[in-house]
Amino acid sequence: MSRQHDHLPLSDRIALVAGATRGAGRGIAVALGTAGATVYCSGRSSKSQRSDYERAETIEETAELVTGAGGVGIASVTDHLDPAQVQHLVERIEREHGRLDIVVNDIGGEHYVDFGKAIWEYDLDRGLSLLRAGLETHVITSHFALGLLARRPGGLVVEVTDGTTEYNTPRFRETVFMDLTKTAVNRLAWGEGHELEPRGCCAVAVTPGWLRSEMMLDVFGVTEDSWREATRRPKVDGEPDPADFGVSESPAMVGRAIAALAADPDRNRWNKASVTSFQLAEHYDVTDVDGSRPDAWRYIVEVREAGKPADVTGYR
Repeated sequence: MSRQHDHLPLSDRIALVAGATRGAGRGIAVALGTAGATVYCSGRSSKSQRSDYERAETIEETAELVTGAGGVGIASVTDHLDPAQVQHLVERIEREHGRLDIVVNDIGGEHYVDFGKAIWEYDLDRGLSLLRAGLETHVITSHFALGLLARRPGGLVVEVTDGTTEYNTPRFRETVFMDLTKTAVNRLAWGEGHELEPRGCCAVAVTPGWLRSEMMLDVFGVTEDSWREATRRPKVDGEPDPADFGVSESPAMVGRAIAALAADPDRNRWNKASVTSFQLAEHYDVTDVDGSRPDAWRYIVEVREAGKPADVTGYR
């Protein structure tokens, strides 16, 4: 059967986005769909049952957005901590398409982060849940999916994390559990790249900037249409400066950047790299939904960590 929009750059690609329910995962899935891909959108939050995030977004909604954007969205309610469920999903993809071209591991577990707590103060169950959600899910997914992906040259694996290797290495990332999780995902992409390289495939670690996810918008009490209102609020002692929110990016930017990477015939040049959404967006000349290209990680180093007054001028 012929595909609609078969002129689009990813119209012949089969993708799996693990953790596609919301945030960066949803943005990536939709961007891949906009480029014409068939996208298996997996996650635990469905119309019939919410995950422990207790949020309204569902995996079915993401699949509908992918299809509406021009691709083919397929919802799969999958717990990526359950090897049997992940194996079943990959077997389904193999059965229905016989191939897998793009794997995006986006599950992060950030809602288990408790800032300012030392390892001996941290609730152990919550700390281990962060490690499992943010790292173990990636390993389980790759274990089952990369064998199928590696059958054909050109496959792409994207490990989504928080902070590049260059940024994270000299810095302590808030808590031991957070630090271990996010630095390990960068290393995972590096290791996968070594194993995929002889098969003509590649793995890249990608970190968004300050993401304007659904959860972050709720924290500030704004919407995607009104988010700039939050930047004008007075600073409260002990809390981040709301003006910093001016360098935030929507999930569409990291999605567009990864879709451009996937469509690049020379994408293997990025193998084993650890990059920001801004670096990819700049290279491929893509922007956020407002036409800007926020560079949050440079802002963090040059403004926030340098102790300068919050001012995003020149950073988006």
